[in-house]
Amino acid sequence: MSINKVGTMSFIALGLGFVLSIAVPLALALVWKFKKKERFTTVLIGAATFLLFAIILEKPIQNVLIIPSAFGLPEHALSKFVSARPVLWGILVGFFPGLFEETGRFVAFKTILRKRTNRETGVSHGIGHGGFEVVFILGVTFIEYIIYGVMINTGLIDTVISQVSAQAPGQLATVYEQLNGIAAFGFVELGLMIFERIFAVLYHVGASMLVFYAARDKDKLWLYPLAIIVHTILDGFLGLQMAGVFTVSTAVTEGVVVICGLAVFLCAYFLFYKKDRNRSV
Repeated sequence: MSINKVGTMSFIALGLGFVLSIAVPLALALVWKFKKKERFTTVLIGAATFLLFAIILEKPIQNVLIIPSAFGLPEHALSKFVSARPVLWGILVGFFPGLFEETGRFVAFKTILRKRTNRETGVSHGIGHGGFEVVFILGVTFIEYIIYGVMINTGLIDTVISQVSAQAPGQLATVYEQLNGIAAFGFVELGLMIFERIFAVLYHVGASMLVFYAARDKDKLWLYPLAIIVHTILDGFLGLQMAGVFTVSTAVTEGVVVICGLAVFLCAYFLFYKKDRNRSV
């Protein structure tokens, strides 16, 4: 098997993707701040919520419990039980982000943001949460792709291939496919990634609005577990695919993200945000 060289246009697309993954969320946050005269610290708290609950807490706990191999740890009784049941594995992969991220929002609104009761607070937090996810996922991904592209073109990737061949020969075909995918990366792929992230951010803004009202109004507390359930369904759909329970096209997967993101945002906006006239800070 051979690896194609990464062309100039692919590097331009990757570089542009990296710039946009940082510039677009930042621009969205600044436009929202100046348009609504919102505190930028609320956006930063949203970003910190994702960092703490999704990256620092959720991923390590999830990996230790059900994917210990991610840390180079041996399988234990629980992980063996879960891995032997693909449906359960896929659901749990979706449940952990749902539980931790929505709980993170709830904790933020109940503690550090408890005195910010204006309706824009939920949106600001969602922009920070979703925007930081874009930076973390797309920004890091594009940097990795650029590094691998340089390694491919300079021949340094041969060392990686040799290591994979020696340690995990069964993964060799997947590695070749991924590297050739980087070589074929172009503006169409860039557009699809950005398009998908737009609706992911809409989802996070909508979810933050729902949890904001759950934290602010005892009568709406049910919105907090609802946000966990919806998040679990969305990420569980992806988890079940990872577990091999079913396989659908990339277009279908993107369609699910688009529909869920738009539905959650519109429901939160029209059912709660638009009807809210409490603008006290």
